[in-house]
Amino acid sequence: MMRSFRLIRVAVLGLSLAWTAPSYAQNFEGLDLSGQSKKKRTTPKKKKPTRKSRADKAKPVPAQEEDADDDAAAASSSEAPTSVSPAETAPAAAPSTPAPTPASPPANTGSMGMGLDLTQEAPKPAAPTMSFDAVDVSGKTADRQRLDVAVSLFKNDEYEKASMAAHELLEDPKLAGLHTEARYVLAKSLYRMGMYHSSLGEFSKILSLGPSTKFFKTSLEWLFFISRKTKNETVILDEIARHANQEFPEKYRNEFRYLLARYHFVRGRALDQVGQPEEADKSFSEVKRLALTIPRTDPFFPRAKYLEGLSSFRNGSRQKDAAAKRANGEMLAAIEAMKEVVRLTRPAPGKTVDQAKMDKSLRELAFMQLARTHYGMQQNRFALFYLGKVERGNTQWLEALFESSWANYRVGQYEQALGSLITLSSPFFREEYFPEALILKAVIYYENCRYRESNIILQDFERTYLPVHDQLEALVKKNMEASEYYSVLSDVQKKNKDGLEKNETDIILERILRLALTDQDLRKTNDSILELEAEMDAFANRADTFKYSELSKSLLEGLKVQRTALISKAGIMAKGKLETELVALKQLLANGLRIKFETTTKEKEFLEEQLKAGGRTAIVKKYKYSVAVQDDQLYWPYEGEYWRDELGTYQYTMTKGCIERDTANRNVQSAEAM
Repeated sequence: MMRSFRLIRVAVLGLSLAWTAPSYAQNFEGLDLSGQSKKKRTTPKKKKPTRKSRADKAKPVPAQEEDADDDAAAASSSEAPTSVSPAETAPAAAPSTPAPTPASPPANTGSMGMGLDLTQEAPKPAAPTMSFDAVDVSGKTADRQRLDVAVSLFKNDEYEKASMAAHELLEDPKLAGLHTEARYVLAKSLYRMGMYHSSLGEFSKILSLGPSTKFFKTSLEWLFFISRKTKNETVILDEIARHANQEFPEKYRNEFRYLLARYHFVRGRALDQVGQPEEADKSFSEVKRLALTIPRTDPFFPRAKYLEGLSSFRNGSRQKDAAAKRANGEMLAAIEAMKEVVRLTRPAPGKTVDQAKMDKSLRELAFMQLARTHYGMQQNRFALFYLGKVERGNTQWLEALFESSWANYRVGQYEQALGSLITLSSPFFREEYFPEALILKAVIYYENCRYRESNIILQDFERTYLPVHDQLEALVKKNMEASEYYSVLSDVQKKNKDGLEKNETDIILERILRLALTDQDLRKTNDSILELEAEMDAFANRADTFKYSELSKSLLEGLKVQRTALISKAGIMAKGKLETELVALKQLLANGLRIKFETTTKEKEFLEEQLKAGGRTAIVKKYKYSVAVQDDQLYWPYEGEYWRDELGTYQYTMTKGCIERDTANRNVQSAEAM
């Protein structure tokens, strides 16, 4: 009996200890119920710099872009109602592995002499808040939790899922209060996916709600990020101009002023083309005003100064007389503006690769504009000096060679002019459009009494460009819609891209395409259309869940609308450019006919003199010439072959010409030639 009683006593004691000991938390995958939810919630904040660093390595993004993300995240979290879990309100946090608490002295010793009170339950700790990894859903509504899930997916670089989650919220009319935030997450996700035109469309919808809208200012900032990613920054100029009266953040203010100046410059050129010079004057005045508001030390100052110089050149070019241009204040201001651009874009250490590349391109454009300004003032040797500054092989190099040919012709340096024209006629540049080069070549041969060769050159010009003229005239006379003009050019581009066989008409249209794309604004708009079409094609490479989602359908519809607007804009530009070039080509053909008439007349006079003299009269004689070159040069006779490393170095030697001259070149000393 005594033995049994001892066994029962031991069992009761074990049961009592088990009952009074605190319960240990159970950890399930994805859930933390151990009262450490506070630590769990801070985990994403610790990981954020690591994820951000990884994103920076994978894809360089301006630091300001990350700041916009942080601001957005803070704004999003500020909307969530705050709640405090019971564990956070406790006077002291319980240790992670609590030791058993000693039992209090018994109030009643009548429990079989055990010294234990089994009549009261041990107090249970308050239930902690349930918390998912990276998403705190404590005290939030189900709708807010859905938005937080989209934000969390964005922070975890799952941009496709984040965009679809945000779009689901936008599709629910009952969640109108969350639509702005959801669209902001959608726009940022599309940007991260490289879908810049789609992203621009979503940010534009946020901005259209007005400046009192949440995320209005940060959406303005994202416009600048998009402008740096797209091939053509002009796609956002209209959007920038709509919000010209808004106060932009200080760090983007000068960039905004430059982009707004560029908008007014493009607008002014368009108004000039449609015959509204008074309205164009207002736009160009605004360009100059905005350029003056940008500090000289700002990176956007040289680009704004370049636009200011072009505006002054446009105003000064109204003077038709070269002497009047040389005394015109606007022309002198244009020269000083371009010289300032040259000074500011000198190569210097410390510049980034992108900045150095941009400065080099802008510096080249400034040299070209300085040359054109001096050429218009008939200061041809100054023009030659600046054209010589354009480096061989650069974007403007062929234009510089062509324009230097005319400047050399003006100062009587015929052989140098012909040397540049040899480069332009090489097989390497067969597809380039320089119809005036043949006219200039014919004129130089005419000036040296080489009438037969001059006629042959003119026949070659007519054979090449008369079909282009006829096709161009037929296109312009069709009176098609603006978009149809672009479609004609687009079809040629597609045939070139696909490598399809082209007939004679296609070859002529290809020449017209190259002619049209010499217009910088049209070329940039064409680049935007091709970029947008590439974005549309990229949907096919996305995951099926995204590719076949309602979001994809919506985005594709938006891109189609953007494409239609760009095509209409490009069509208007193309039609205007084709009409302008048709007039110019008519003039060249007329000039060719006049030169042919003069050449034929001279040949007739020469034949008449020969008849009178019994065939003993000569019209040409051998010139004196030398093949001597400078010490750092090597003479190599040209025998019809072209080598890439020789392009741009040719010197043409005319061995015979007019009987009254000893050399091909003339020594021009007039003020206009200097």
